[in-house]
Amino acid sequence: MALFTVNSYRFDPYKNFRFRVKWDGKYVLGISKVSMLKRSTEVAKHREANDPSTARHMPTTTSFEPITLERGVTHDPEFENWANLIYAPGAGGTISLKNFRKDITIELLNENGVVAKAYNVYRCWVSEYHALPDLDANANAVAIEMIKLENEGWDRDLAIVEPTQT
Repeated sequence: MALFTVNSYRFDPYKNFRFRVKWDGKYVLGISKVSMLKRSTEVAKHREANDPSTARHMPTTTSFEPITLERGVTHDPEFENWANLIYAPGAGGTISLKNFRKDITIELLNENGVVAKAYNVYRCWVSEYHALPDLDANANAVAIEMIKLENEGWDRDLAIVEPTQT
């Protein structure tokens, strides 16, 4: 089993319920769920003429899956404000070409609330916005709003190193 480099006594992986998301230089309140960061590279297959039984595989185009962010409905307008940069009611179909893309940071925290890993996600924009969920008088649930972010890639912030734990 591989050990953590700084905390050689630690065996447990990080939990998935301590995280935060930042854009425009500030943390966004109340986010309860972030979908996985996923990238896929298409495969091109080709066969050499003198080798009829074996196909070769090579990487081609890499794409990055959209990321969804969910949170309970509150009066904080961050999700709606960003979504309105793509489609603003009453704006005649115009979008804010200058501001509709944002870089975001997703931080994974350890049990003590210290950033353990962080990822920078580039040129995000809102392709889907759910202002309210299905409303049901017989349900006992939190109302959730959601945005779906298209993006042009992400990478790990290598300035974040494994935090020392006591």
